[in-house]
Amino acid sequence: MTPDPAARGTLDKAARENFPVAPFFLPRAWRADLMAVYGYARLVDDIGDGDLAPGGADARHLGAEGETDRLTLLDAFETDLRRVFDGTPRHPLMRALQPTVRRHTLTPEPFLGLIEANRQDQLVRRYQTYDQLAAYCELSANPVGRLVLGITGTTSPERLRHSDAICTALQIVEHLQDVAEDYARDRVYLPADDMKRFGVTEADLARPNATGPVRALVAHEAERARRLLHDGAPLVGSVRGRLRLLLAGFAGGGHAALDAITAAGHDVLPGPPRATRPNLMRAVGTVLRRARGEG
Repeated sequence: MTPDPAARGTLDKAARENFPVAPFFLPRAWRADLMAVYGYARLVDDIGDGDLAPGGADARHLGAEGETDRLTLLDAFETDLRRVFDGTPRHPLMRALQPTVRRHTLTPEPFLGLIEANRQDQLVRRYQTYDQLAAYCELSANPVGRLVLGITGTTSPERLRHSDAICTALQIVEHLQDVAEDYARDRVYLPADDMKRFGVTEADLARPNATGPVRALVAHEAERARRLLHDGAPLVGSVRGRLRLLLAGFAGGGHAALDAITAAGHDVLPGPPRATRPNLMRAVGTVLRRARGEG
């Protein structure tokens, strides 16, 4: 991996994810490819969230030194992405991604989806319905699962469908963990229709602790995510070996995070409820046992 400090800082964020990004038990080539994709996805999210490392190194690599407008930076990022497929990219993370793209004949579409999701974040800060939120997840989360299948050579229509369900669930879980942080950024990923149904206002999201209606709303959205994880569960049983363990880690991470939210009484406002490592391992074990029964 590149020694560039800005790139290294981006990749180091993998340790804070709900699920293992490129665990040790995978073949070295897979680990490198998964980290290359993670670096891409993390960097585009950092641009969209305004979280670029101090010093402007990322903007400089993208040919946009001194630029702070997020949409302009996303445009520069897309330009460098296109160089991955036809040219010589400038950013170290993009250069690290190029061999992965070529090795697995990956297409631009899932990468472009992640950029479009972050553009949408600059323009759309509220979602009226769950269907609108799910359409956002189609851009912001589902491409990652599709890239994992592409890297591991296991893409099929059925697996794509199950992967999309798991990835959408993981995105919803992240939204639930980050309700307070997102609200501080003037973003609400709780569907307005559901907020109205449960009697929740945006002022309730600014409280230090969740009211009863907020807890009920979070429980409702968490159950939606849990159903999606169950819908996507056959993906884990459809593969074998170390890939099964990896996918179980993704799904188990989602279940463990939901368990942590439940354990917190669905009060996500003081801070993101996080799963402990033992609880994560138990959740992964449960996913694997179910997969053995289905496989």
